[in-house]
Amino acid sequence: MDVLHRANELQADGHDVIHCEVGQPETGAPNRVASAAVEALTEPQIMGYTDAFGLLALRQKISEHYTKKYNLEESIPTSRIVVTTGSSGGFLLAFTACFDAGDFVAIASSGYPCYRNILSALGCNLINIAVNESFKLTATELQEEIDRRQVSGDIAIKGLILSSPSNPTGAMLDPSELKELCELCDNNGIQFLSDEIYHGISYGKKESTALDFSDKAVVINSFSKYYSMTGWRLGWMIIPENLTEPINALQQNMFISAPTISQTAAINCWDDDTIEELERHVAKYRISRSVVLEQLKKIAELDSKNIAPADGGFYIYVDLGEQNVTHGFGSIALCKALLEEELVAFTPGNDFEDPAGTLGDRRLRISYAGGVDTVKTAMERLLRFWPTWLARVKAAKLPS
Repeated sequence: MDVLHRANELQADGHDVIHCEVGQPETGAPNRVASAAVEALTEPQIMGYTDAFGLLALRQKISEHYTKKYNLEESIPTSRIVVTTGSSGGFLLAFTACFDAGDFVAIASSGYPCYRNILSALGCNLINIAVNESFKLTATELQEEIDRRQVSGDIAIKGLILSSPSNPTGAMLDPSELKELCELCDNNGIQFLSDEIYHGISYGKKESTALDFSDKAVVINSFSKYYSMTGWRLGWMIIPENLTEPINALQQNMFISAPTISQTAAINCWDDDTIEELERHVAKYRISRSVVLEQLKKIAELDSKNIAPADGGFYIYVDLGEQNVTHGFGSIALCKALLEEELVAFTPGNDFEDPAGTLGDRRLRISYAGGVDTVKTAMERLLRFWPTWLARVKAAKLPS
């Protein structure tokens, strides 16, 4: 967000900044959704509170979506569907319902920073589990941490929050990997929270929901990414039966209900013409993804193993490698210099990595949500900037 703030300052001063720092789709809400909002505002109706769990018509649409997309054997009861104020509202509701202050909650070492920030604010203890060489946290890594804690006598893990596809890495669990993770959590009394906000934006791999494999998992999703409705502040959760009463109470006290106008419009998200429009967005993301990956291949100093797989979502996560950074000249300095000199905004990895480690200042995230032309320009400028960066690193490594 520091990068975004500075990028906006430069833009306000009249500079043409290329924004690749945030997951903000270049498109607005689907046409039918936007039109539905206008229609609702012009009709003689009161946009008052809804039921705490959201409009029944919207929850029915969400239930139908899961049955159709994931071929679930049984439809999800609307009593288990909670419409939230964005996925952020969902995280807060889920964390407060599932965990108490002092509980130990596991997160991936490379992950969405709000998990860490919200859980810490609630007094939870974080367990950062290192992702594997494929930038994933699987049942293998979780089992190792479970075993380690048992041997050392550490307090057991109470919960796990994980996104697939991941922000920032784009790595996505295979169905078998997700199944193994769900089973491991259920067998060890670990509350699994599956962040599926980037479902719908994937590139060849099959998407699976935790609901396929567990009736105890909490699934969190949003209208922000695939549905391109970031500012509408609307999301949803699928929760197990035992959490309906506590989350109902929390929702009523924290949010009352999600924005009514957003809920009313979102009912149209699964219309055929809306889905066709959204799939055209995904086609553009696929092109932009290819542009970034192909341009990164031109940087000989970057090891392909240090570029996360980008199975889904709209981010490329890059580890610059030890040889391309040095003290004071890591990804934070690179992102600052790239912004000031080339007017390109990337996000340094310190937002996403375990603050106890050093990888944050070696990694960076490139968002390609802003459109094909945007990433083409950004990558051209990065390639122009890169030799000057290597020269600075080399100079900084010279003995003084």
